[in-house]
Amino acid sequence: MKRLFATLAILLAAGGFAVAHNADDKAPHDGESVKLIAQHLMSEKLDGEEATASVVEVTIAPGKEGLAHRHPGPGIVYVIEGTYELGIDDKPTEIFKAGESFYEPGGCLHRVSRNPSKTEQTKLVAIVLHPRDAKEVAIPEPQSK
Repeated sequence: MKRLFATLAILLAAGGFAVAHNADDKAPHDGESVKLIAQHLMSEKLDGEEATASVVEVTIAPGKEGLAHRHPGPGIVYVIEGTYELGIDDKPTEIFKAGESFYEPGGCLHRVSRNPSKTEQTKLVAIVLHPRDAKEVAIPEPQSK
């Protein structure tokens, strides 16, 4: 376990610090711009499955937000720039500022992903741990009609 955390710390330091959608950035995400920085095959297993750590950078324009989604594994997110509003499952939304980080459990509904500022962009870096065979690092939530 210590090795896993050391690996994550190295990725954060080397990756330049984001909440992943998919590796080729084709998932619908409205106001978010998602860039894959790196993917690393892990020697450790996640829930008994071979795993990958994906490092992504997410930029959200002032006043914009992303679509609801879920991740196939846990994520650790660092806010590089601006302010970020996060809402997971039925919990109250939280605000994170540049220099702060948070943990997002795998499979939870990421229902709010918003830049609450009207003037400054938000930039995040996320490391999402997920099964190697995951087709997407963020699975869009079906839109209710």
